[in-house]
Amino acid sequence: MQVVVGSGSVGTAVALELAQGGEEVRVVTRSGKGPAHPLITCVAADAGDAEALGRIAKGATVIYNCANPQYFEWPTAWPPMHDAMLRAAAANDAVLAITAPLYGYGHVDRPMTEDMPLAAETVKGRVRARMWLDALASGVRAVEVRSSDWIAPKYSLIEMALPAMRAGKTAWMPASLDVPHTYTYTGDAARTLVALARDERAWGRPWHTPSVAPMTARQLLTRVAELAGLGTPKLKVYPKIAVRAAALYDKFAKEFLEVRYQHDKPFIMDSSRVTAQFGLVATPLDDAIRETLQHA
Repeated sequence: MQVVVGSGSVGTAVALELAQGGEEVRVVTRSGKGPAHPLITCVAADAGDAEALGRIAKGATVIYNCANPQYFEWPTAWPPMHDAMLRAAAANDAVLAITAPLYGYGHVDRPMTEDMPLAAETVKGRVRARMWLDALASGVRAVEVRSSDWIAPKYSLIEMALPAMRAGKTAWMPASLDVPHTYTYTGDAARTLVALARDERAWGRPWHTPSVAPMTARQLLTRVAELAGLGTPKLKVYPKIAVRAAALYDKFAKEFLEVRYQHDKPFIMDSSRVTAQFGLVATPLDDAIRETLQHA
């Protein structure tokens, strides 16, 4: 039996891949909702409650951390959730497979590789860096799969732009449209998590999800529009002063300002190591976009 904490795009994809491969899966969310499959049981619980998670995870061989608390909740929500998952993994001698962003690296001036230090100075970056360091120190068999901004129907550039694009209106973006950036398909993150959780060669190390070649936000959204049959999109960027003003009353805008640096200059992730070691490759861009549009 395997436990998946969270049922967003990555958690759902992980649970379905496991179930379709014949694995019994328990999906843990506050709401008790998750993907439908005969081998998937959805459980309502607070993943930060170590006692409750311990009961749910009894007998688990792998615990997948695919949770996604709101940005502004990270400093308070992540520590108890991460601690509960570490405890559950230790109690069951299970592998803990962690979904992670790139925030822990902080400001970078070259393509990111897994051996770069976790030098973040931001609140969110320090939270995520501490989670990995605590996992390493715990003695639990852990693996962390790091991804860049999503190609996904939710929590992504596509989600922000698509409603306006479909309406034939201008899509306003909060950061540069013309800086090279790595984008990661959530389906690839899920497949990488499952593959590496099963392979002891991966444990005790971070890995980057195979991702398509870097592109600008304009290039990505233009291709999304083309594949959606929407023609050339009208895209503009909010002035920085407007984003700062919004941050005074909007929690997401405030949190976005902290990581806007990722969009002000090239933000590129090198995922060649996982390809060389395990043969994992990125889903072709058009296929990833088509799959995303089916759910957007």
